[in-house]
Amino acid sequence: MYVRRKRNRSGSISIVVVDKSRGKYREIKAFGTSIDPDEVDRICLEASRWISKFGGQQEMDFSESARALAGVKGALALVERTMLDAPQAILNRVYDRIGFNAIGDDILRHLAIARVCQPMSKTATVEYLKSYFDEDVKLHKIYRYMDKLHNTRQEKVQQISVAHTMDVLGGRIGLVFYDVTTLYFESAPDPSDELRQDGFSKDGKTAESQIVLGLLVSEDGYPLSYSVFNGKQYEGHTMIPVIDDFVQRFDLKDFIVVADSGLMSEANVRLLDDAGYKYILGARIRSESPKVKEWMLGIDWRDGRCEEYGKGAGRRLVVSYSESRAKKNAHNREKGVARLQKAYARGTLTKDKVNKRGYNKFLDISKDVTVSINYEKIAEDTRWDGLKGYVTNTDLDPAEVIRQYHGLWVVERAFRIGKSNLEMRPMFHFTPKRIEAHICICFVAYKVYKELERNIRELGIGMSVDKVLFYAKTIPTLRFRLPNGESYSERLYTMPQQEKIRPLLEE
Repeated sequence: MYVRRKRNRSGSISIVVVDKSRGKYREIKAFGTSIDPDEVDRICLEASRWISKFGGQQEMDFSESARALAGVKGALALVERTMLDAPQAILNRVYDRIGFNAIGDDILRHLAIARVCQPMSKTATVEYLKSYFDEDVKLHKIYRYMDKLHNTRQEKVQQISVAHTMDVLGGRIGLVFYDVTTLYFESAPDPSDELRQDGFSKDGKTAESQIVLGLLVSEDGYPLSYSVFNGKQYEGHTMIPVIDDFVQRFDLKDFIVVADSGLMSEANVRLLDDAGYKYILGARIRSESPKVKEWMLGIDWRDGRCEEYGKGAGRRLVVSYSESRAKKNAHNREKGVARLQKAYARGTLTKDKVNKRGYNKFLDISKDVTVSINYEKIAEDTRWDGLKGYVTNTDLDPAEVIRQYHGLWVVERAFRIGKSNLEMRPMFHFTPKRIEAHICICFVAYKVYKELERNIRELGIGMSVDKVLFYAKTIPTLRFRLPNGESYSERLYTMPQQEKIRPLLEE
C-alpha cells in the first residue's frame, strides 16, 4: 500500500492510496486534488499518515507503549481482590425489588441467593459465599438462624410474596393453583418422628422417609403460600386447610381454585361449596354414575369438541375430546398390553411377578396362578380415549374452564424448578424446625427466581434464568485499594453475552 500522485489532463494532481495485490493495482482511498505543489505535499503527508494508522505495516511508538504498560501494571498493583459476584449483584436487586429486604436478615438473603446461584449444603454454602462473594457467614450462625426462622419469618416471607404478586398482577389474584409433592430424606422412616414418615412418594423413593409439601401459586407461577405435612398425609386432605388458612390470612376474595383430579373427592367438593369458593377441578370421569357415563359415551366426539352436564347444586361437568390425547392414550395402552403379553406369555402368575409393595411381602405362593388378558376390558377402555373431564361451579363457558385448568402446569413447573434448579431434596436436616426453615429458604429462592425470570422477559434479553446466571458467573469484579485508602470496584465485560445481561446489573 502506497501513496500515488496521479496527473490529470487539466494539470492538477490527484493523491490516492493504492494497494497492489496479486499483480493488480486497486485504488483504496482518494485524498484530494490540487495544482499547488505545497498543497499536494500536504495531502500526500495526510495519506501517508492514514496508511500508517489503518493499513500496511504499523508504526509503533515504543515509548508510548511502555508508558501504557507501566500504567496497567500500576493499576493491577492496586487490585485488592478479584470476585465473581455479578450473580449476587443481580439477585440482590431482585431480592430488594420484591421487598424481602424489609425482613432485615442478611443471613436469609445470603442463603436464598446462594441457593439460586449454586445450591449446596449449608457447609459448602459458607465456603461459596466467602470464595465468590467475599461474604463471611459463620456456619454456627446459619444453624442458629434456621432454628428461629421456621416460626419468626415464615409469615412475613409469605406476606411479602403475596403483596408483590398482587402488584405484578394488577392488584388482584384471580386464579389460585394448588398441588402437592413429596420431598424425601436419605434416611429410613423413624416411627417416633411425627414429620418424616413413609408414604406414597412422587419421586419413587419408597425406602426413604419423606414430607408432603402443599403449594399455592398464582397465574404465571408466582408463589403465594406453602404448608408442610407429615409424609403419610393423604394429599386430598391437604387442600382445604391450606386454602382456608390462606384466605383468612390475606383476606382473599373473588378467586378460582384450580387443582388436578388427584385432589378431587366428594368431600373436598362439598367443603369448597360450603365455604363459597369457586373452583375448577380435574374430574374422574370413569367414576361417574352410570347415567353420566352413558351420556359421555353416547356423544359423537370430534377433535376440539366440549360438552357440559349439569350435576346440580351449581356444579357442572365439562368434558372435552382431543385427537392427540386419544392417540397418546392408545399408544400407552398398546405399550402396557405388550408388556403384559410378554410377562405372562406362559399364562401363569409366579411369585417373582407379585408386586412386593406393602403387605404383598407376606404372600406365599405355593402354586402358579393362572392368568389371562381380558381383551373385552381393553376394548371397553378404548371408548375413553381422548376424553378429559373438569368439575366446576363457575359460570365460565366450557372452553374457558378448560383453558383455565390448563394453567395448572405452572405449579408443576414450580415443583420441577424447586427440585432440580434449587435442589430442595434430598434434605439433610432432621429436626422439624430446620426442615421447615429449609423449605422457607427455598420458597424465597423460588420467588427470586421467578421475579428474575420476569425481569429478563421485560428487558427482552432473550435468555433463561439459568443462562443469565451462567454468563453472570463469568463476569469478574476487580476491587482496587486506592492510595488514599478508599476502595473502588469495576466489572469487566469481555463477551457479547455479558454485555447482553448488563442491564440487569446497571439498570
